[in-house]
Amino acid sequence: MVEREPEKGRDEQAVSDFVERFAAELVVAGMSRMPARVFSCLMAEESGVLTSAELSERLRISPAAVSGAMGYLVQVGLVSKEREPGSRRDRYRVLNDVWFESMTRRDEILMRWIRVLEDGEATVGAGTVAGDRLGESAAFFTFMIDEVHGMLARWRVHRATLAAGAESDSGSGPEPEPGSGPGSGR
Repeated sequence: MVEREPEKGRDEQAVSDFVERFAAELVVAGMSRMPARVFSCLMAEESGVLTSAELSERLRISPAAVSGAMGYLVQVGLVSKEREPGSRRDRYRVLNDVWFESMTRRDEILMRWIRVLEDGEATVGAGTVAGDRLGESAAFFTFMIDEVHGMLARWRVHRATLAAGAESDSGSGPEPEPGSGPGSGR
């Protein structure tokens, strides 16, 4: 393994503390502890890419723990697995737009839930208390998909505005459209 030099101006202890804090928040939200730590470590890595050995070393965990965490993270689409060029070693990458990608992949899952809930409504009987509960659940997920699509479209525009602002010399970026600010519903 090639030993990496710490990045200039980067306080490795502060980064390690951040990784553990963010992981703790992910655990509170329902993620298991080891995948949360591994994901947080990748998020804090400048390149967003680390090998299993590097993750094991940084987090002081076994390679088996990294492997188990990666199985989960790859499955839910938060991390991708790739081959290190010229090597048989795997490396793991977190995408810069991981949250956007994660949200767009949820559609497939929600569509399956909608179909099952609609089948359940027909099975238990439309117009029954249970049928109404299942039908309302399906309607909620349909509504949620539509809302998320709108939100993701607005995010693309906002992200482009952020990128343009970061590229400008003044750092102020372009002026937002009238009525497009927070609370405008657009």
